[in-house]
Amino acid sequence: MAKTEAVFIYIGTYPSEAAARDDYGVVKDLHAGGAVGTYDAAVVTKDDAGKVHVNKHGAWGGAAVGAVVGILFPPSLIVGAAVGAAVGGVGGHLWRGMSRADVKEFGDVIDAGQAALVIVGESKVEQAVEKAGLKAEKHVAKELDVSPKDVDKALQEAAGEVS
Repeated sequence: MAKTEAVFIYIGTYPSEAAARDDYGVVKDLHAGGAVGTYDAAVVTKDDAGKVHVNKHGAWGGAAVGAVVGILFPPSLIVGAAVGAAVGGVGGHLWRGMSRADVKEFGDVIDAGQAALVIVGESKVEQAVEKAGLKAEKHVAKELDVSPKDVDKALQEAAGEVS
């Protein structure tokens, strides 16, 4: 059972970037329909050189997904991801909410697929994702002991530093 105040992470893998983008569209529609609160989502791919690409972001502007990707992959592999204070501050909150086993499990899922959909959001995203019937070949979903308010605050603080 989801807590009322927690951050939820979902990572699903797909046979193609197009399939991942289709489910990204489903999540975006859920948000537009009010079924999903604050969230961040992105399609993540790896190219032939092993570089990780992050595309398409939700309401948290990419910082939350960028933070998850930054935890899972060395910075030298990440191309075009949000970097800097926002990712650092958000990453600190998310990192404290994950065990080493969680990090390994999330990283293993992304490595297994050609493309992935990464969703980070409030706990009510969990119920919406379960009901939506996303078409990932494999997925891992975890609720972290992190408050969405703390993530929002870290984003606001980072935005103030960048301004």
